[in-house]
Amino acid sequence: MTERPDRAPGAFFRSRAGVLLAVLLGLVLLVSGGIWTGTVRTAADDRPHARTVPAPRTESAGPGSVSADSASAGRWATSWATAPAGAEPGTASGGLADWSVRNVVHTSIGGTGARVTLSHLYGTTPLHVTHATLAVAADRESAAAVRGTVRRLTFAGRASVRVPPGGQVVSDAVALRVPADGNVLITTYAPTPSGPVTYHPRARQTSYLARGDHAGAVSGAAYTRKTPVWRYATALDVRGGGAQGTLAAFGDSLTDGVTATVDADRRWPDVLADRLRAAPDGPRYGVANLGISGNRILSDGTGDPADNPRGLTRYPRDVLDRSGVRAVVIALGINDVLRAPHVTDPERITAGLRELTRSAHARGLRVLGATLMPFHGHRGYRDDLEEVRQAVNAEIRAGGVFDEVVDFDRALRDPYHPKALHPHYDSGDHLHPSDAGYHRMAETVDLDALRGRAPAAL
Repeated sequence: MTERPDRAPGAFFRSRAGVLLAVLLGLVLLVSGGIWTGTVRTAADDRPHARTVPAPRTESAGPGSVSADSASAGRWATSWATAPAGAEPGTASGGLADWSVRNVVHTSIGGTGARVTLSHLYGTTPLHVTHATLAVAADRESAAAVRGTVRRLTFAGRASVRVPPGGQVVSDAVALRVPADGNVLITTYAPTPSGPVTYHPRARQTSYLARGDHAGAVSGAAYTRKTPVWRYATALDVRGGGAQGTLAAFGDSLTDGVTATVDADRRWPDVLADRLRAAPDGPRYGVANLGISGNRILSDGTGDPADNPRGLTRYPRDVLDRSGVRAVVIALGINDVLRAPHVTDPERITAGLRELTRSAHARGLRVLGATLMPFHGHRGYRDDLEEVRQAVNAEIRAGGVFDEVVDFDRALRDPYHPKALHPHYDSGDHLHPSDAGYHRMAETVDLDALRGRAPAAL
């Protein structure tokens, strides 16, 4: 029997309808295969941290949205920073388990990409951060974020991170339009105890706490507890804004700004950042305030690691390893004179300052150094300590300690009573400046002196 042509093998698929149906069947198989491939789990998927965490969703529209290309352009520079100063009292056992910590920080420069540094310097067990975010603050009076700006932070591609005791971590970059001279929210949530919380106690900035995981919240409603300290967060770096580098302000309470108006950003490094932004041809630097109240060049605080570590110890971490640092202003030494054990040999103080300068020169950094400011009338004043201050200042002004001198003493002292601060610049304790005094300190810094590279040797 002769086989009919339309029944021959493959004949149907050679017809037009057959070709169309074959294409449709192929598409179905291809899509099914793709779906199946995306859901297959392997043994590697069950290993801890083996699975790649998807990148956090970034809103395609909104005040903080930028393209990925613009977020990755340019060099990193520090827009805000603080120095880890100690272990927070009362947190030794539980840390801040099951609390969201929303740090409010003030930027010096802006950018289109950002990353955050978290420190666990004073921790005794690992800090497990399961949710961390960065956002632009909605206003100065609350913990609310601008809608459309909340970005989940990742660490080496993962949405959570374990920070070892004594360590720090830097987040992956996120695309976010960070404003210059604006407030930004850095929020962390840790569900389990971590030991002592690493903090900076005199922030002069109101931050917030909320029970439970509210790291991703736009509203500030859950953040019912105000706090005057910064916790865990120690730096916000930006890029894509055209910054040329970072200026590090390294000092004690006079740099920390302990008598500046709270939430007004009137410390001298804040005012210096204003000057740098406004200068049409000045260096475009971000400013990192690395002052710690009570800090000394030569002596540590108590503890292991030491609270309030001496300047020579913390300098590499807080200054030399900072993102994009190009220049340093050093304003240290008055606490070595004023606080027990008093350093009464001025050469020991200037030798310590020279060591800081040499370390900066080894990295090609330019160093501006400040004279020690008056403190007559302060409860710790003594005539013999005043003689030490004067001797240190004479050596600084003579050269050979810093590349350039910033004469805070001459700028703020009372011309009719040179051992004391001018009343207009005195906060009232005869040691720390008023807001006007901090403004005068910032005006004393020569912006042109920040340019260029340091000499090879002092």
